[in-house]
Amino acid sequence: MKSIKKFITICTIPLLLSGCLYPAEKKVENQTPYKAQIQSVQSAVDQFQSEQAVLPILTKENDTPIYQKYVIDFKKIAPRYMAEAPGNSYEAGGVFQYVLVDVEEDPTVKLIDVRMAQQIQDLMIRITLYRQSNGYPPFGERISDYVYTLNYKELGMKEAPTVTSPYSHKPLQIVIDTNGELFVDYTPDLYDVLQADEVIYKPGDDIRGLLVKNSEFVPAFSLPYTYDAKSKVPIFLTK
Repeated sequence: MKSIKKFITICTIPLLLSGCLYPAEKKVENQTPYKAQIQSVQSAVDQFQSEQAVLPILTKENDTPIYQKYVIDFKKIAPRYMAEAPGNSYEAGGVFQYVLVDVEEDPTVKLIDVRMAQQIQDLMIRITLYRQSNGYPPFGERISDYVYTLNYKELGMKEAPTVTSPYSHKPLQIVIDTNGELFVDYTPDLYDVLQADEVIYKPGDDIRGLLVKNSEFVPAFSLPYTYDAKSKVPIFLTK
């Protein structure tokens, strides 16, 4: 499994080290996933692909996690295919990274809330210091064969760290795998969408696409999930 480390290193470190996450972070318009802006980017991507026969994306390593792999490169589409990057985009000082999904069949524009990356990076600093002192990660309770909760008390924290879900806007816990890598746990969001979805899934199917289908967002920094037919709940997909 690939962690959020690659995304943070490639896409956010230069900005995070500037001392201010986003110059215009407090502007409401830079924190809102406007559908009109997404449609504008989609149109530009479609035109670019039609004329250039390739997608306007940044080059990433093959093992980059699927939902963080196809980041749109606005330098390739602006100003020819659109005037400039949207104001809510990372490149323009906003809080969203524009990415593509379904690149082989139907390249579709979606969003990542980059604020998650900063929260997880801050937590990784704590974990790195903990591992240097103790020699192992701060594992909490076992969730699956390779996923654990965080022992946040060992990190000197008063409560379990969470990030805000881009789907339900509820807090989602951060989990740790046996390699000491961090991920966002989308189990609550997947549970909700499974209740409303009539599709039947096979054991071993990755069901994260359910979150993508009817939303502007991708489940960034996530592990694969599948469906437990017996208990009718989402579970982490076994390696």
